[in-house]
Amino acid sequence: MKVLGINGSARLGGNTAVMLNTALEALADEGVETELLELGPKALQGCIACYKCFENKDGRCAVDDALNGHIEKMRAADGILLGSPTYFADVTSNMKALMDRAGMVARANGDMFRRKAGAAVVTARRGGAIHTFDTLNHFFFIGQMIVPGSCYWNMGYGREPGQVRGDGEGLDTMRVLGRNMAWLLKKIAD
Repeated sequence: MKVLGINGSARLGGNTAVMLNTALEALADEGVETELLELGPKALQGCIACYKCFENKDGRCAVDDALNGHIEKMRAADGILLGSPTYFADVTSNMKALMDRAGMVARANGDMFRRKAGAAVVTARRGGAIHTFDTLNHFFFIGQMIVPGSCYWNMGYGREPGQVRGDGEGLDTMRVLGRNMAWLLKKIAD
């Protein structure tokens, strides 16, 4: 079993990476293989509504950038964590581009993420985290994915890189999320 964590932050190794890595460590402790993919500051093109994915049905987007490599990793994973900091009460533009394009390719190819486990991870300085959490969860629900819960909403608070390490409740929520996702993946595999 493998879980891919995708960090939608422009900051490599920042607060969102800390939160994702905390969940991934809990998954690894349960015997699940993990990988963190950081989108970083390089922009992903948004969906251009060309619908080539529906014509080609090859599991790829016709726009030529890094997204197809990300889609391959998502297809190979049993579970996907999507993480985003809160930018103006929503996900980052890179995360939105990934969600729109990977989601469209998945729908064009028989809902290829169907019945994979998926969970949202959010960081925020102060406000807007619930809306960001909701946006990420829409990707999972429309893709017929299975979403495990945790002991609280999957969010942590901190502005400066690493500051989220001071949010004990947020980190505990990530650990519980990781354990719950591992449990779910094992049940799905049975």
